[in-house]
Amino acid sequence: MALKAGRTWSQEVVAVQQRLDSARDKGFLTFEKRALLVLAVKTAAAAGLSYWLATLVGLQDGYWGSISAIIVMQSNVGSTVTASRDRLIGTLIGAGFGGLFSLLSAEFWAYLLAVITAMVTCSLLGLKNSSRLAAVTVTILMLVHRTGSNWTLPLHRVLEVLLGIVVALAISTLVLPSRAKAKLRDGLAQEFLQMGAVFGAIFEGFQGRKPENLDALWKDVEASFAANALLLDAARNEPSSGPASVEALSILMQFGREVEDLLKALELAMAQREADGYAMNLEPELGKLASDIQRGFQQVAASVHHWRFDDASGDDALEDDIAALEAKMASIRPTGLAFPQEEILRAYALKLHMKQLARLLRSARVETGKSSS
Repeated sequence: MALKAGRTWSQEVVAVQQRLDSARDKGFLTFEKRALLVLAVKTAAAAGLSYWLATLVGLQDGYWGSISAIIVMQSNVGSTVTASRDRLIGTLIGAGFGGLFSLLSAEFWAYLLAVITAMVTCSLLGLKNSSRLAAVTVTILMLVHRTGSNWTLPLHRVLEVLLGIVVALAISTLVLPSRAKAKLRDGLAQEFLQMGAVFGAIFEGFQGRKPENLDALWKDVEASFAANALLLDAARNEPSSGPASVEALSILMQFGREVEDLLKALELAMAQREADGYAMNLEPELGKLASDIQRGFQQVAASVHHWRFDDASGDDALEDDIAALEAKMASIRPTGLAFPQEEILRAYALKLHMKQLARLLRSARVETGKSSS
């Protein structure tokens, strides 16, 4: 019943990104360090170019464009677009209220009211991520004294921020671009491989012991779920690129949640299990189905990685495995009285969950392929 799969294509590419066990992650320039280095260089380039352009066109505080470029530059294009939107909206609202309250009074109470009004306005408009940026803009306008009219300063501030945003977006998109959709595809491929590892660990219960690494495997899955959810939000704001659509990626994520629920149900069915004589009578059919389900996880991951869902080579094998297991259970049913009832019920629960899991993996591949065509 050993289900531990060998090294797959994903362990060499995606697993490094997720900090999983990989020999290539032992060197100095790991994937994460290379990504940070590229981001640092792109951020510095955006900040320097923003300041140079601001000085060239005569804006009063060119450093503000550099600050904006640094703030909005993210690890992928989609996140940069999101941060840019929040930054620009917050600056527009802050500049508007900062200029307005500067006309009313130069006293400190006017500044406090401007901050409150700007943040409340952002909250009422559902712009939570822009509220603090609006307050920062109000502070710069009303507390940092510069020459110019009450409306010249806000206009310059907006132009400086806009310049920094445009430069950051251009560099993020054109210079070694990192796409949220591409990262999400790799993340989802790794997610299914991790859930395959969880399935294999749960199935080790039929060897009479609970695997020691099951909790760690579940933590890896949960971490992937959280990271992929953030990437999906970023992908929604990213310019369309590549064959993978946001709709298809969303469908695949939903299937991942359903697979997770089935795995948890399977784990519960196997809880506190010791020697199970009835289940051992289901061999080799039970082990064959489990092995093919393990390959099913890898097939889904490979389909996602290459974004090709037309490989149905394992579907017939899974259906044959299910039919063979059901026939085996029917054949040994007359001997059921020789085994404890809880063992029989556990075996049927196991069969049901594995049957659903096999078909859900197939559906994940088929439905994602349909949404991509």
